[in-house]
This record gives sequence, structure tokens and C-alpha cells, in this order.
Amino acid sequence: MKSLHTLFILCTLCAMLFSCNHGGAGIDNEHEKLLLERVGYPQGIFCQGKYYFTFQSLGGDSVELLCTDQLENLTEAARRTVWSSQRDSMTHFWSPEIHYVNNKWYLYFEGDDGNTDNHHLFVMECQDKDPMTGNFVMKGVIETHAEWNYGIHPNLLQLPSGELYLLWSGWPERRHETETQCIYIARMENPWTLSSERVMISKPEYEWERQWINPDGTRSAYPIYVNENPEAFVSPDGQRVIVLYSASGIWTEYTTMGMLSAPATADLLDINVWTKHPEPMLEPDTISYVSITDVYLVPSVDKKQTMMVYEKKRLEHGNIVRDTYMKPVKWDEDGKLKISR
Repeated sequence: MKSLHTLFILCTLCAMLFSCNHGGAGIDNEHEKLLLERVGYPQGIFCQGKYYFTFQSLGGDSVELLCTDQLENLTEAARRTVWSSQRDSMTHFWSPEIHYVNNKWYLYFEGDDGNTDNHHLFVMECQDKDPMTGNFVMKGVIETHAEWNYGIHPNLLQLPSGELYLLWSGWPERRHETETQCIYIARMENPWTLSSERVMISKPEYEWERQWINPDGTRSAYPIYVNENPEAFVSPDGQRVIVLYSASGIWTEYTTMGMLSAPATADLLDINVWTKHPEPMLEPDTISYVSITDVYLVPSVDKKQTMMVYEKKRLEHGNIVRDTYMKPVKWDEDGKLKISR
């Protein structure tokens, strides 16, 4: 699907961040709060007393990193361009994510040589304490499939046991007259190498996952069914793995958010342990062309709240605009995520 983004619009991924007591001061916990305007692919973590935040540049020609002491001050945060097309012959740098594993920083993103059929997952490593000044070294392409290595939206999952998994969106086989994006998972030997074959844990099967034609008739060149933007989290009690993902064409008014879940102690490479929620977690408002995609969950510093930061797209004078919002979410007694609609 994303292979056609240049024919339509920049991707609308969303991500989820975090909150802390001082960072969340003044937040109305009953309503969403606007964090950033006109920013795509937001993702962040709280680490070493600071917020580190990544987003996708409008042209997809760089990987950006922000740092701030307070979440609500993202507009004034220190900013760094970690990687750009000026340093490399690649382009289409999309959906960056930063993670901290074994006292090292890892920045995942996707890119290609100008042909989106050659889209791959990449990872960089920084061994310095401060990623805002440290040196990021390109570790290279993550091999996801020997025959067609196409992949988008890399997401790292670290279990309480220390086990690492990579999730991403890719094709079951090379596209021809149709295209289907599915969600895959694989075990990792280290933050830059897979140690298992990929396993498909979700494919577009419900009607709300297979929308590719807008009400006005605008569409992709051929049918494209979409599951993408996987973001995996461990519930606060450590019992469940939750995967939030985007469904249906990103160029449509119907982009929405789905959810998968599995016991955290189960073999996550066994497709039978995964359960897909039969209904979307958040549905788009097609009247005002507002839809929500790609969320990221991070607990507050005191671990009393989980904040969801997400991207919403809207129409402004006929153009699609993407903004980043935040709202609190809750977990039930079974470790399942609850999101108010």
C-alpha cells in the first residue's frame, strides 16, 4: 500500500507517547489534547529523565529526533536531524522509532532507492549516553524475507524477560494486480538481526480493514487491502502483549485502528496465541474526514496512567492535515486495553 503513497499523500501514521506528572500538568484527563500541529509519524519514549521524540519529515527526506523535559513543550524541544538523503543515496525515510536497549540507542526507520518496491527496514545504533549529540552508526538493512524484502513500519518489542521481537508490515508475496499488506513478527538475535522466520499475525479480513475506495470514487490504481503501522506494548501487569495497528487505505476516509493481543508468556511466533478484536478500536469520523491511525502507548513516570498519543488527519481548505493529540487510556483487570470513543 505504501508503495503508492507518492501517488496519493504522505502517510498518516500516528504513534503514542507518554506523560509524567510535571509534563502532564493541566491536562484534562477526560478529553484529548492537541500536542503538535502538522506533524506526522510521532513516536517517543521517556528515558533517563527526558522525552525523546521522533517524527517523519514532510518530504520523507530525513529522520528527526527531539528532546525535551516536558511533553507539552515539544514545540520548543531541542531538535536534531539524525539521518538525511544528503548523507545517503536513499530516500522515502518513513516511520522512524527510537528505542533504548542494553544501554544503547536504536533508531529504526524505512527507506528505499527511489523505487518503493525496494522499500526496506533499516536500523542505526548509538552507543553514546546522549542521542542528541552522540554518533549514530548505520547497522544496515534488516533481512525480513529472502525473496521480497519489502517492509514498512518497523516496531521493536522488548518483553519483561528481555526477549526482543520485531513487528512490521509487509507483503505475503510480490504484488501484481492486487496488493495486501499484513502484519508480521519475528524473534530477534539482537536489535539489528532477526533470528527466526517471519510469522504473519494479521491480514486484512474484516470489511473495515479492506476499504480502498473513497465515497467520491477516488481510489488506488488497483485493490489494496491494508494492515500496517503495528505498535506493540506490554500491559502494565506484564500479562499481555497488545498490538495496535492501522487498517484500510491510508488515502481513504476509512483509516481506522485495530487491535491484536496475546499472553506475554506465550510463544508469540505461534499464530494461534493471537486474538484479533473483531471491531475497530477507534472508528473514523467520515463526515468531517477525521481518522486515527498508528498509536503509541507509554506509561507516565509514576506509572499511574497510560497516555495515548496519536495522529489525526483532517481536511483544511481541501488539503489533508495531520495533527498529534494525546488522551489517557485505561486497562481492565484482564490486562486488556480500554479506549474511550
